[in-house]
Parts: sequence; structure tokens; C-alpha cells
Amino acid sequence: MEFRTEIEVAPARFNISTDSKIMTVGSCFSEVIGSQLADNKLQCLCNPYGTVFNPSSIFKLVNHSLQNQPVFKHLMLENNGIWQHYDFHSKFYGSSREDLEKDLNQTHKKVHQFLRKANFLIITLGTSIVYQLKENSQIVANCHKTPADKFKKEMLTVKEIQLRFRSMYEALKMQNNRIKILLTVSPVRHTRETLQLNSVSKSILRTACYHLEQDFNDVHYFPSYEIMMDDLRDYRFYKADLIHPNEQAEQYIFEKFAETYFTEDLNVFLKEWNKLKMSLNHRPIQTDTPAHQKFLNDLLAKLDGLSHKIDVSNEIAEVRSKLIAA
Repeated sequence: MEFRTEIEVAPARFNISTDSKIMTVGSCFSEVIGSQLADNKLQCLCNPYGTVFNPSSIFKLVNHSLQNQPVFKHLMLENNGIWQHYDFHSKFYGSSREDLEKDLNQTHKKVHQFLRKANFLIITLGTSIVYQLKENSQIVANCHKTPADKFKKEMLTVKEIQLRFRSMYEALKMQNNRIKILLTVSPVRHTRETLQLNSVSKSILRTACYHLEQDFNDVHYFPSYEIMMDDLRDYRFYKADLIHPNEQAEQYIFEKFAETYFTEDLNVFLKEWNKLKMSLNHRPIQTDTPAHQKFLNDLLAKLDGLSHKIDVSNEIAEVRSKLIAA
């Protein structure tokens, strides 16, 4: 007797290897995937713009980075001496317009340089509901607690998402024709918009992803949303807010992701690396015993053996700092 409906992920048309360069962008679930990739020593630029939920803002930001465009000054705002930008997450702020502008332009430059050599761009879409400034009809990525009467709420259509994606896709391919795009829909519910509207919003995103995968050979969809909704459909897989997946769910979804996209060599490496991570996290009661010093020397040798594959300089420095000079 079966007690769950396990999602069968479609076989990948391309694979991620140990030397792959990956950028993640989008909703908070993109941060989860990016952090997992970085923790496992893959070269990953994780959510460089901060959390961005709607596809229009995501595609716009990537497009601007690809074209190396300076940020739009007319979308900057000041509140109690702090400057922010409607296109960016609230983690970007400055004490002056000039400081913020410099920081944001540096972010665009960093993304531009990374995407020119990247192998994969992972985009996580959170909601198709957008907020437009009434004064100029510009869609914002973040309202930054600006009074609600300054905005108009709209729902993007599947066609609008497709058109905005194509514009970004063409700019991306002009810079890097080899890059592949992985799309996913965030499993996080947007309860602020009501569960009813959230269902409509997610269905639009999922339909758009379906058509984009059909239209482009180098675009693939990963079903993180379906895994959470249909496979892990139990509140024990949620955090206390009953909205966000908990660590167990995040790990399960990442393992499904790894099974789908990672090469055999990368999966072998990850098993080895996870053992080393357990050793690195080991906290002994006594650190000056001969047994623990031998443990550290053995660990250092294993890290040295991996140093030609991945950057473990920080880990090597940490272990060496714990060794007692003979």
C-alpha cells in the first residue's frame, strides 16, 4: 500500500558537474537552492539582487546586468535618511543616493561578468502578482513600505511572462550562447494575497514555465513546487509559520535536484565532501590530546587532496589554526 505520491522528475537534458558555474535568482527558495550549491562547494552566485518574487522584475534585473545598464535613478526613494531602490531587495540601502547607486551598479557589473562565463542560470518564480507605481506604471520588485495608495496591484498573464522572458533570454544568449536555464516555481505560499489568489498566481507561473520549456531547448523545468505540494503534503514539512518548507523539506527537494542534474562524478564528490563537513563540524571536549591532533592532521591531508578540485582554503586555514605546534 502506498501512502504518498512521489514526484517523478523528467530526465535532464544537461548535467551539472564539479566545475559548473551557476547563478540563482528569484524568490527566497532560490536562496535555499543557491546556499545548498555553495555549501557543497559548487561555484555559485546566489541571489545577487536579494529576494525578488515576480518574473517581470527578475527578468528586468538580469536584462539590465547583461546590458551593463546603470540603475534607473528615478526609481530610487528616500525614507528617514535611508535610500533604497524599487527594483532591488531591501538589503540594498545607502545613506546617500550616490552610495546606493554605486553599490547597485557594482552588483550589475558582478552579475554581468559572472553570466558571461556561467553554465546555468536557475530562476525561481514566486508570484505573478505585481505592484505598479501609479505615477509611472513601473512594476516594482519591492514596495519598501511605501504607502499602498501609491501602487496598483495587477496579475501578470502567461503571455506577458513569456514576452518578458524572451527579451531576457535573447540578451543572455548574446552574451553567453552555452548557458542553460533552469526554471522552478517557489513552493512558498503567498498568503498575504489570500490563498485563493495565491492558487491563481502559482497556476499562471506554472503554465508559463510549461510553455517556456516547450519553446526553448535549453530551458528546463524542475518541479520543486509539485514536490512540496503533492509529495510532501504534510504540515510536518513546514516551518512554524506553516508557509515555508522546513530544513527537512529543503534537503529532500535538493536531493531530488541533485539526482536529476548532477553528474555521477559530482555525486561521488558530494558523498566525500559531506563526510569531510561532518569532520569539520566535530567539536571535541578536549582539543590538545594526541588523538585529536592526529584527527586534525588526517583531516588536513584529506582537504589538501581536494584542493586541486575545489577551493578549501578557508577550511584548511581553520584546521591549521587548531593544530598545536610540535
